[in-house]
Amino acid sequence: MTLEEKILTSEARVFKTVFPNNTNHYDTLFGGTALSMMDEVAFIAATRFSRLRCVTVSSDRIDFTHPIPAGTIIELVGRVETVGNTSMKVRVDIFVEKMYEEGREKAVTGIFTFVALDEHHKPTKIIV
Repeated sequence: MTLEEKILTSEARVFKTVFPNNTNHYDTLFGGTALSMMDEVAFIAATRFSRLRCVTVSSDRIDFTHPIPAGTIIELVGRVETVGNTSMKVRVDIFVEKMYEEGREKAVTGIFTFVALDEHHKPTKIIV
């Protein structure tokens, strides 16, 4: 399997509904909740790609470009962007769509860095 094929097959997609209990006083998704969801989707993509134990070591940049209101559907898409010796960067995009209308737009983008660990919790080589 080529690197590009491995990246494509490890892509993670999760759909969620934004309920009022996950929103702030503006009735939009809490930023911290969005980050938690993004980290989980990034973890799934990193693990599917490497098939190793992975841990988050950083979130490089998170851009909130569009509010995510209560009562909408979001899709989180995680995809490995780069692979190093023991680490990988995973991009996660959140797309928002209204429940009863067509169309969607990108609301949040972030990059998460993961390190693969061996059974002794030490960084281990990612085999591509």
